[in-house]
Amino acid sequence: MRPNDLIGRLRALGGGDPSSDFDLNPGLRPEGLRLRAAAVLVAIGEGRRGPELYLTKRASGLKHHPGQIAFPGGKVDDTDAGAVDAALREAEEEIALPRANITVLATMPVHETVTGFSVTPVLGWISDEFSPIPERGEVEEVFTVPVDHVMDPSKYIIESRYYRGVSREFYTVPYGPYYIWGATARMLRALADRLAA
Repeated sequence: MRPNDLIGRLRALGGGDPSSDFDLNPGLRPEGLRLRAAAVLVAIGEGRRGPELYLTKRASGLKHHPGQIAFPGGKVDDTDAGAVDAALREAEEEIALPRANITVLATMPVHETVTGFSVTPVLGWISDEFSPIPERGEVEEVFTVPVDHVMDPSKYIIESRYYRGVSREFYTVPYGPYYIWGATARMLRALADRLAA
C-alpha cells in the first residue's frame, strides 16, 4: 500500500467498537473490573519495504510482561493532557521518537486488557527519519514490521494457553523471530479488520 493511500485510510478511521483481551474469552471477564487509562503509539513510517510499523521488545528483567512485544506506551499520567499526549511522551521516552516527528492521524476505540487497563491506540505517521534508541532497562529492542503483514487478517492465528489454571484463547501475528501476541496482536487485528472493511 502506498504511503499516501495508507495515511488517508488511517485518517478516515473513526468510531467503531472497542476491543478487549476478553473478546475470545467473554466468560472469563471478572465482574467489576476497574480500568486505568493508558495509551500506546501505533507508529508507522516509510521504510525500505514500504510502510513499516515500529514495535518494541520489552526488557527481560521487567516485573510485568518481560520479553513481550509491545507498542511504545504506558499509563496516562496526571501531567499528560490526555491519551494522545501520553502516547507521544511514552514513545519519546521508550524509543527516542521525537513528538515533532509524529503526525497524529486518528485514535482507535479503547482496548481493555486482562491486566486492568483501558488503552487508547493512537495512530501516528512518522514524518521524518529518526534513529530509535531503546530506553535502558525498559526496552530490549526496537524493530519494524511491514504494515502489509500486520494489516492482513489472514496472518493472524488464534492460539491458547493456560493462565492461572484456565485455558484462554488469544490472537497472534508472528513475524520472523518475533512472536506478537496478546493485547498488541488484538489491537493490530482490530485495526486490520477496520482497514479491510
